[in-house]
Amino acid sequence: MPPAVGDVAPDFTLPLCDGETFRSTALHEVAEDGAVVVFSGFVFSAIAENWWKHYHRAGWADFDVPVVGVTRDGPYAQNAFIRQMDLPFRLFSDVNGVACNAFDLRTDRQGMANVSTAWRAVFVIDENRTISYDWVAEDWISPVPRRDIEDAVVDL
Repeated sequence: MPPAVGDVAPDFTLPLCDGETFRSTALHEVAEDGAVVVFSGFVFSAIAENWWKHYHRAGWADFDVPVVGVTRDGPYAQNAFIRQMDLPFRLFSDVNGVACNAFDLRTDRQGMANVSTAWRAVFVIDENRTISYDWVAEDWISPVPRRDIEDAVVDL
């Protein structure tokens, strides 16, 4: 089962992309003061484009903690996505499923032989990586509970 409120979020080290470069970075380094960790399948999918636009328009870049994504794509694709979407967020490149396995979110993609990604999920974590809010989607298109996430960030 994925970690829940009160659990310590698993740490992982993956390439972290900023739109131009990437370097191997641990989650605990990004979340020194807390973070919002957003899991999704692939960048450049209609779903990813839609939700990352929503997060940007909703002002998530102005949170007191960073918002970081985790997707299955390689760092070059992620950097291209960040640039094309003009996003102020960074993305972890989870090509081999390290983070999605650590968070127990890995699922096979129906109709995509031998392809798996993380379920869409959001975790708000504090400076100790303790989860103060968790949401795991039940399907691929349901809206993220933005207000609940925003309230959880304010409460950090």
